[in-house]
Formats: sequence, C-alpha cells, structure tokens
Amino acid sequence: MAQNLKTGDKVMIIAGAKKGTSAKIVKVKDGKACLEGIGIRERHMKKSYLNPRGGKKDIHVGIDLSNLKLVEAAKSEKKAEKKSAKAKKGAK
Repeated sequence: MAQNLKTGDKVMIIAGAKKGTSAKIVKVKDGKACLEGIGIRERHMKKSYLNPRGGKKDIHVGIDLSNLKLVEAAKSEKKAEKKSAKAKKGAK
C-alpha cells in the first residue's frame, strides 16, 4: 500500500518515535522517504580538498515507507492543466 507514495505527498508517521506527525515528502529512494523537517541528523565531515575546514553537515535520514500513511496526494501539474483546458472549452 505504501509503495505508491511520491515526492510532494503529505503523509503521517504511523510508527516510531515521531508517531502522529505529518510532513511532506522531499525525496523517495530505496524504499525510504525523506520528510521535510523530520529525520535530520548532523554528519561530521573530515577535512578534505573540497572541504578544507571540515565541520558538520545536516543530512536527511529516510523513514521506511511501511511506517507512513498517505494523508493528501500531491496534485499533478498535468491534471491541473487538463482540468483548466476543459473548463475553458466548456465556457465557449
């Protein structure tokens, strides 16, 4: 059931420490979803050529799709365009 979740959908967490929290999906990858404002952790970065100072970086930790419930599906732009085109056609 949870496999039909897409980027932009609004979901509710149904299991775990953040149970009952609603958020929007930012990214879906490998059976896990990154949620807006939830599951952000600090990663300590070693000094390197590309990052000479090192330091900390915030990363998203994914939540398994089986722990999410769809609240509101994201509206597709194509569907919205078709609806507006039908409305204009009917108005003439």
